Amino acid sequence: MCDSPFCSLGGKLLREKRKSLYINHHPPGQLRRKYSSCSTIFLDDSTVSQPNLKYTIKCVALAIYYHIKNRDTDGRMLLDIFDENLHPLSKSEVPPDYDKHDPEQKQIYRFVRTLFSAAQLTAECAIVTLVYLERLLTYAEIDICPANWKRIVLGAILLASKVWDDQAVWNVDYCQILKDITVEDMNELERQFLELLQFNINVPSSVYAKYYFDLRSLAEANNLSFPLEPLSRDRACKLEAISRLCEDKYKDFRKSAKKRFTLSVRKQQIRCLEEETTNEVEADKYLRTVPFSNMLYF
Repeated sequence: MCDSPFCSLGGKLLREKRKSLYINHHPPGQLRRKYSSCSTIFLDDSTVSQPNLKYTIKCVALAIYYHIKNRDTDGRMLLDIFDENLHPLSKSEVPPDYDKHDPEQKQIYRFVRTLFSAAQLTAECAIVTLVYLERLLTYAEIDICPANWKRIVLGAILLASKVWDDQAVWNVDYCQILKDITVEDMNELERQFLELLQFNINVPSSVYAKYYFDLRSLAEANNLSFPLEPLSRDRACKLEAISRLCEDKYKDFRKSAKKRFTLSVRKQQIRCLEEETTNEVEADKYLRTVPFSNMLYF
């Protein structure tokens, strides 16, 4: 899977702003970020296993915004299933210039936030939504643009909510959120989205983690840092407990891996001994069949 286009852009912006992390367009004495000291430690409440929902959605919306902004200006094929003029999401008349104006990041965020809030989706689902969206752009060789971004995002959310969340949202539930869309349209959107993905809906943990940290880098590069809070005693105890649990799991994993490796080596040694024994027996049988006079020539 190719690297995300927004990742390289985020990394470039991040490098350019490394030298201005302390004060940036703020009055003197007002810091842009909070920094830990000997008496206070600041941490955000987002982790790779439990991301902050609000800021994860903001980061995903920002990544989608950059996809639209940095699309191929020559224009690629526009698939009918994603064309909002052919398949409108509301009964309101689609403006004639609907495909001319790029949406703002706030508009994308409001659209995604509305769906996630109404369907009660998780932050992990938002990350998987971006994975599926970028996978679609790569596999189908299309660009996300003002004419299709809403339906592409909707299709990615629909698929991610079914694959990732324990309590999947049915297509009819989205019809309750988007009042003017039909179940048949949602079913066809899901079917074609899956076919364009070549039914590749697997998201390995390594891919998920990469997207999570790339989104954090993108947030920092765009002054969208996750909120920092002082580390309390209760939270420190919880972090310590989680750390011990992970450490115990890692130790158990190493023990089981070592046991499997030792067992594999022993099996290999037994197999070699069996082969040597078999060869010796066959050699002994052969020597018994050879006349004594012929053995003089050995």
